[in-house]
Amino acid sequence: MASDKTSNVRVAIVGGGLVGALNACFFAKRGCQVHVYEAREDIRTAKVVRGRSINLALSHRGRQALKAVGMEDKIVSKGIPMNARMIHSLRGKKTSIPYGKKGQYILSVDRANLNRELLTAAQQYPNTTLNFEHKLLDCQTEKGTMTFQRPDGNTLETTCDLIVGCDGAFSSVRKQFLRQPRFNYSHTYIPHGYKELTIPPKGNEFAMEPNFLHIWPRNTFMMIALPNLDKTFTCTLFMPFENFEKLTTGKEVLEFFEQYFPDSIPLLGVEALQRDFFQLPPQTLISVKCSPYHISSKYILMGDAAHAMVPFYGQGMNAGFEDCLVFDELMDKFHNDFGTCLPEFSRLRVPDDQAIVDLAMYNYVEMRAHVNSKWFIFRKHVDNFLHLLFPRTVVPLYTMVTFTRIRYHEVIKRWTWQTKVINLGLSVTGVATAVSGVYFLVKYMPDKLNAGLQSWKTFIYHFQKTP
Repeated sequence: MASDKTSNVRVAIVGGGLVGALNACFFAKRGCQVHVYEAREDIRTAKVVRGRSINLALSHRGRQALKAVGMEDKIVSKGIPMNARMIHSLRGKKTSIPYGKKGQYILSVDRANLNRELLTAAQQYPNTTLNFEHKLLDCQTEKGTMTFQRPDGNTLETTCDLIVGCDGAFSSVRKQFLRQPRFNYSHTYIPHGYKELTIPPKGNEFAMEPNFLHIWPRNTFMMIALPNLDKTFTCTLFMPFENFEKLTTGKEVLEFFEQYFPDSIPLLGVEALQRDFFQLPPQTLISVKCSPYHISSKYILMGDAAHAMVPFYGQGMNAGFEDCLVFDELMDKFHNDFGTCLPEFSRLRVPDDQAIVDLAMYNYVEMRAHVNSKWFIFRKHVDNFLHLLFPRTVVPLYTMVTFTRIRYHEVIKRWTWQTKVINLGLSVTGVATAVSGVYFLVKYMPDKLNAGLQSWKTFIYHFQKTP
């Protein structure tokens, strides 16, 4: 909601990606004078779109943020619902594991299309200016002054009341934070990289079931596939770099897929697989943690600039969008006072974002290894059954993360408590079942019990006599 208090407030958003473009909508809607600065060319007119293309999974947190700026219905209409994981075994058997209750699903959305839609929505506000091919060179943190390199090579110096860093995992804005005392920062490259492949349509239809996130879990590595509106699937192979380095020829790649992903070869196509596998080197995956997210009342970090995470929980975009929504809620609560909103944003979001960074790392192990376990599948059924009986008391981890706005760090606390209680209950049930079985034998089948004990005694006697 616009107000006289914000109409003269100049907000600079560095980064015109997903979080930056959505933030522009939030600040413009509030009436601020919004200036977006993006180092790359306009994605809407670019002939070649550079950057990551891993499909995105839009869920509740992200949808709530889009809803707040009137964009939810438009984006959802261009997504494909995924109701469950479809697990592909080594032998080609498929097993479906639902994400939640009936009617709960996540959406496969195209990153580039979503970015285009959000930029167009931001540009429709008359108080928003989009500046492309403007590379941030320097910031003066006390004055709020920034220097950009323009497309013609000249520099532009500008001053704003608030600078919002939404410029990704390798944020230029965050570099200014590193000059500040008591700013904590760490990043971790995981030993796994990724390559992307494409499954084309088959007879103008999807080559596999479209309403699933397909997973080929192989313990130390995995491949996933998400559906696209053009009826292709984007496949992503996540694997240790040392494994990628062993595959140097098309023949070796084909033999590798024949051994670990045999059912995918007819879908990908032999020639396309051998060709596309070598188009790009394996890409890196990074996690970023830092705190605080603000400097005085002038600078704030959001999205990957504050908390980049590996993509295995599908929450990177959703957490970034929730950053925008939380800040907007704080602006309402504290009447647009940056001096109060910025430190409160750091206080709220740092523990939450660091929690989801950790959960994303954990979920990689679950996706590539645990889903093969019968115990894992059994526990999923137990969790879902208890959730039906006690919907407010027992909520599965994935449900809390994906289908609610329970704070991420509270999710971990509740999950830890639930796991202890459920495991204890299963242990007690197991012991009680065993005791009941023994009681039944003693009372109703004493002859068979005695015969069984005698057999064990004989076995032990002969075992001890064996030299």
